[in-house]
Amino acid sequence: MVKVNTEVLHNEQNKVEDPIYETAHEVGEHNVEIMGMDLHNSVFLFSATLIALFVTLTLIFPDVAKQWFDATKGWSINHFDWLFMIGGNLFVLFCLALVILPVGKIRLGGADAKPSFSVLSWFAMLFSAGMGIGLMFWSVAEPVGYFTNWYGTPLNTPEGTAEAARMAMGATMFHWGLHPWAIYAVVGLSLAFFTYNCNMPLTIRSTFFPILGERVWGWPGNIIDTTAVLATIFGLATSLGFGAQQAAGGLHFLFDVPNTITTQIAIIFAVTFIAILSVVRGLEGGVKVLSNINMSLALILMLFVIFTGSTTLIINGVGTTLLAYAENIIPLSNWVNRQDTTFYHGWTIFYWAWWISWSPFVGMFIARISRGRTVREFILAVLFVPTLLTTVWMATFGGMGLEQAKNGVGQLANGISDSSLALFQMLENLPLATVTSFLAILLVLIFFITSSDSGSLVIDSITAGGKVDVPVVQRVFWATLEGVIAAVLLFGGGADALGALQAAAITVGLPFTVILIVMCVSLFLGLRKEHRVLKNN
Repeated sequence: MVKVNTEVLHNEQNKVEDPIYETAHEVGEHNVEIMGMDLHNSVFLFSATLIALFVTLTLIFPDVAKQWFDATKGWSINHFDWLFMIGGNLFVLFCLALVILPVGKIRLGGADAKPSFSVLSWFAMLFSAGMGIGLMFWSVAEPVGYFTNWYGTPLNTPEGTAEAARMAMGATMFHWGLHPWAIYAVVGLSLAFFTYNCNMPLTIRSTFFPILGERVWGWPGNIIDTTAVLATIFGLATSLGFGAQQAAGGLHFLFDVPNTITTQIAIIFAVTFIAILSVVRGLEGGVKVLSNINMSLALILMLFVIFTGSTTLIINGVGTTLLAYAENIIPLSNWVNRQDTTFYHGWTIFYWAWWISWSPFVGMFIARISRGRTVREFILAVLFVPTLLTTVWMATFGGMGLEQAKNGVGQLANGISDSSLALFQMLENLPLATVTSFLAILLVLIFFITSSDSGSLVIDSITAGGKVDVPVVQRVFWATLEGVIAAVLLFGGGADALGALQAAAITVGLPFTVILIVMCVSLFLGLRKEHRVLKNN
């Protein structure tokens, strides 16, 4: 049996008296102590070596690294587009099936488990960690880009038409709606179930116990966990680097602050410093507080745009966006004989690979905050609440951007020249542009802090063999490393180095797609076994 104590899972409430799987594994039995850190020997060693090798070679050969990883990313996307699309569709259908099936009544943590967070705090953390930063970046740029054929149009819809505007909103929601959240839900639910109901460590390998058995504690599990660490650290460092470029672009746009490497690195260090303070405070005092602040500020900004922009158009746009999403979800989900290959590969498959590469990080964080919820409640909340919130957000910011582009208002009338400035270019045509744009920059930075914070907690757990109560120095180490990787690559290799890092994260998405498909099978086997036990009792 897995031995779980208060050092591992915080408190006795997480213990399961009669877990459905009996294993001989002891949490942390392969751990070593290095400079005050409690580390799983194999996973930490493999991950650290590969990360150091990647950063070193990328700094020495930034152009070659970008070309090589771009080629690898292109090969993955072009040859396995069918796998990414089938996988994305499968995850949505699998999650919907769990809502209907009797296993939906299973409670994470046992029948008497109580949620650790209020519903509002839970939603806020789900949204902030999942894709809050991406919505700030793409909410205007993506629909306007589709409308103006900036980089391919969905299903080859004629650009600049009413049909193109409708398709732009539907395609944007397709990329930010049920499919990505189903990917997160599969990982999050698997981790939560095997941790809270089966007394296993909070790490990716635990989710494969029904299939691999005791072998999950050996080299197969080490490979799975190492892949998860690489996907997480590369994804977070990439986002931090590109986010710094967006924030620096916004500061230059507003206050004429020079958009230089020095400014971008200063932003990275500032974000990393605050993230370190947050991880020291822990989940309750760090991520939860920042997420609540973030959601409040985001709501203020959204309401401002609604009431100072085309209010009726935006309100009607929520229903129009949902309808366009529903009408086009099936044709956009098709992978056979697609004619819109520029859009299909450059946007949809890229997004699917990106969401999958982020799934270990977001899924594990969702698992950390979801104890006490039923499977049905978990799926409904993780799938539909963020999708509905995203619909309102996109209808507000994307709808306003499209309206300006269609009517020849401001810089968006000329299409997208720089995606990082699209949000600010939309806001400059509304009242109090300086104030709202500064608020947008602040939101970008706080979203990055919450992502870095929650990502550090996740990597801590994986590299500690599933422990969640790790030494503070360990949390600080990973939060610092994320910022250092982004800053070093940005300084040493510029956009090419960051591009290589992003391509590496996307490339990791290919093997992880297979891992997630197998994870669905494993989760279903575990849920079915637990349901039978509960039914017989």
